[in-house]
Amino acid sequence: MSGYLNASGKKPFTVNDFKTCKEKKTKISMITCYDHAFARIVEQTPMDIILVGDSVANTFAGYENTIPVTVEQMIYHTEVVRRGAPSKFLVIDMPFMSYHVSVEDSLRNAGNMMKKTGANAVKLEGGREFKAVVEALVTASIPVMGHLGLTPQSVHKFGGYSVQGREEDKRKRIIEDAIILQEAGACSLVLEKVPESLAREITETLTIPTIGIGAGRYCDGQVLVINDVLGIDETFQPKFVKKYVNLHDQVKAALEGYDSEVKSGTFPAQGNVYE
Repeated sequence: MSGYLNASGKKPFTVNDFKTCKEKKTKISMITCYDHAFARIVEQTPMDIILVGDSVANTFAGYENTIPVTVEQMIYHTEVVRRGAPSKFLVIDMPFMSYHVSVEDSLRNAGNMMKKTGANAVKLEGGREFKAVVEALVTASIPVMGHLGLTPQSVHKFGGYSVQGREEDKRKRIIEDAIILQEAGACSLVLEKVPESLAREITETLTIPTIGIGAGRYCDGQVLVINDVLGIDETFQPKFVKKYVNLHDQVKAALEGYDSEVKSGTFPAQGNVYE
């Protein structure tokens, strides 16, 4: 695959590029995606990484949080995305309780997820409590992306989706956890919904790159959910999201136009029928 260029004309991102980007201060772009249609479009862009997130539970399936999603559902969505984006660096989220019971259970689940999907890495939430899991996965040649700050699988523990790390003791703990994950062998670290100053301190402390979502301007990369970037849900407007297009209104207008033409008899027209 040496010298191979993907559909965007760019050399595919590899696990070694995390270190290279950090050293060269090159920003990393990551998008969360769950389906084949969007994955095919992402494949044609310079985007570095696709994350198949357990946020599929909220965004795709309509649940209130990420807790209900299963290993099997994560495998299904990641297989679908991989078929649409064969050259992208693909990260699969380990869902709730897939790595919490034991190191052995975590290895089985992660190995199964990697083998069936063609993912390049797994992502898991939490710090020091999962140090042994991260070490075991890395030893088994499974790259691991960490995730600190607001960790959605802990929504019931946090009592909601509030900013994490504002209090000095919690700030200190997140910094310590970031260092622990790096020492355990994580290749990169997502920081979600933390104060910009905290994300900056962690980014400057670590030798692995940080990827922010609601973590400010000083992370080594950024991640957003493709549905949010495209403005599909008009009700979801957190501060950290930037909508680059308003597809909600465009799709709604298109469907209303289709409905109107069907009912008026102007669709199908002569150009839409077979002779």
